[in-house]
Amino acid sequence: MKTSTQNRKWQVLAAIFCLSGTLVLAACGTQSDGDDTSPPPDYAQKLAGSPPQLAAIHEQANELLDGGLDAFNQRITDVKGFPAVVNVWASWCAPCVSELPVLEKVWAAKSAAKEPVVFIGIDFRESAERGRAMLQKAAVTYPRLSDESGVLILALQGKAPTVPTTLVLDHQGRIAARVSGAVQESILTGLIDDVVAES
Repeated sequence: MKTSTQNRKWQVLAAIFCLSGTLVLAACGTQSDGDDTSPPPDYAQKLAGSPPQLAAIHEQANELLDGGLDAFNQRITDVKGFPAVVNVWASWCAPCVSELPVLEKVWAAKSAAKEPVVFIGIDFRESAERGRAMLQKAAVTYPRLSDESGVLILALQGKAPTVPTTLVLDHQGRIAARVSGAVQESILTGLIDDVVAES
């Protein structure tokens, strides 16, 4: 009886160990996905013909811009009347890197379908040099703002406490939805569609 009990204990421990190993491998797999930093397809033709209000955004594609809180607020003001997606990211965050192709694909699809939506990235709590180095590996066709000091997060009303966080703003620049963690294509598309439908 004692031996049977001990065997069950070892079986339980072995099961826990295997489960732990599976979880570790899954986490590592997520980070491995972030290593795929190949540039996205050329969406220049698909993005052509965007509304004039968004032309300046397109011209700043794949740039990491300075300017602080004033620059961020000005960009949000400039594109009022359109839904906007604000993605808070960092190059040291594996899920942030892995979701870059998703953000790029959704924005390009909306623009190609003549459903204008603004995408702006915020590079959170890292040097501009590191942020620019990341963008050289994983190009995106929308601009990103450097936020080494963390001041831009203040403009997001505490809605982006961690990275990655993706916010969807309505036509008045108000936060309509939030996704904490890496966003999925179908979810982001649905959130944008909801904002458009409510306008």
